[in-house]
Amino acid sequence: MSQASVRRKPDDQPALLDTELEHLPPELRWREWMGRVEAVIFAASEPVAREVLARVVGRSCNIDLIIEDIRAELAGRPYELVAVAGGWQHRTKKAFGDVIHAAFGTPAGQRTKELSQSEALVLMCIAYFQPITRGELSSFFGKEVSRDLIGVLRAQDLIASGPRSPQPGVPYTYLTTKNFLSQFGLDTLRQLPDFEALEDAGLLSKEKLLAGDIMPAFSSNHQNADPEIED
Repeated sequence: MSQASVRRKPDDQPALLDTELEHLPPELRWREWMGRVEAVIFAASEPVAREVLARVVGRSCNIDLIIEDIRAELAGRPYELVAVAGGWQHRTKKAFGDVIHAAFGTPAGQRTKELSQSEALVLMCIAYFQPITRGELSSFFGKEVSRDLIGVLRAQDLIASGPRSPQPGVPYTYLTTKNFLSQFGLDTLRQLPDFEALEDAGLLSKEKLLAGDIMPAFSSNHQNADPEIED
């Protein structure tokens, strides 16, 4: 048998890992599954998806219940297990944000450069109206949204290119990324506040958006005074 034929792909289930654990009593089996799930999430540098966790537990294991039990055990700890970006991740609790800032000089969980207000405004529009082209963004704001501004958001992996638009010139559209969800503590885009409901309630409008009156979720970490879109 050639070496190529026995080479295992990185995503393949490890051949020697016993996931069913049928030799263990149910309680010990459950504890082992809990340990495996938490270990995988703890070791990961990004949110871990359900299908990844399913590789290390048995077919009868209910991953949602496993997560609930792990969360219960972490209730008194300074960190927690959160659902974010379509997976789960260990994160320091918000109550300890000042402690982390005092120790390291940066807010807990901040992994990207602080956005200017104009960058945050454009990011918010992309989040709500994606897929959207740069030209459509420019029309929305009544002023050109520069390639450099888009480049900043792309460099921080907050947005990515989407499908080509059928408009003349077939421009790229832009979409938010999983990292966007992770940075703003969202599991899915469905957790964004409903834009039409905010408009109906008088809490948000295009006029307020253009004036820089943006929601706290997009402005709390981005305090630079830069209300206009860059040329």
